[in-house]
Amino acid sequence: MTEADLNNLLLIATVYAGMVLAAFWLALIVWTYRDIRARTRDTFAQLLAALTVAVLTIPGVFIYILLRPRETLAEAYERSLEEEALLQEIEEKPTCPGCGQRVHDDWQACPYCHTRLKKPCVRCGQLLELSWNLCPHCSTSQLQTNYAAPQQHYHYEEPQIDDRWLASQSPNTTAAHQQTGNAAESLEFIDGDEY
Repeated sequence: MTEADLNNLLLIATVYAGMVLAAFWLALIVWTYRDIRARTRDTFAQLLAALTVAVLTIPGVFIYILLRPRETLAEAYERSLEEEALLQEIEEKPTCPGCGQRVHDDWQACPYCHTRLKKPCVRCGQLLELSWNLCPHCSTSQLQTNYAAPQQHYHYEEPQIDDRWLASQSPNTTAAHQQTGNAAESLEFIDGDEY
């Protein structure tokens, strides 16, 4: 093998090594640019990261890896979706204030610790929050909180009539008064019937 052949082989090896290094350098720049685009939408940051790797090559890649954003945009989006789903799940499923167990919206009391969760409306029976003083369904005031107690009955009391005045009246007036008095005694008003 002559010296010219050896120089030709050395030249070919040097050109090949240069091509591999150039391809590796370009691959680092492209990888850095793609990676930073997946992590931020800031154009200036994307160009700065690619330029750092283009100028400093391998040390530039290490600097970029140290300074790049921790998560990609897709990971941040997925994380935000998971957080939103968790928040909706927490908001949609109420818990008992007494024991922390999951309860349903239509439960009046907690079956685990017997804590009162809601109260029925005194008029329409729809379940209401304990703090509500007005039913949003029928507009009835809920200030009469003793709805489980027996209702009060009001009886009509006949006015007292002086016997002397009654004796001075004609017999027809006395009979009519006695009939009216008997009818009045049978009247009974129940609190809550005025609706």
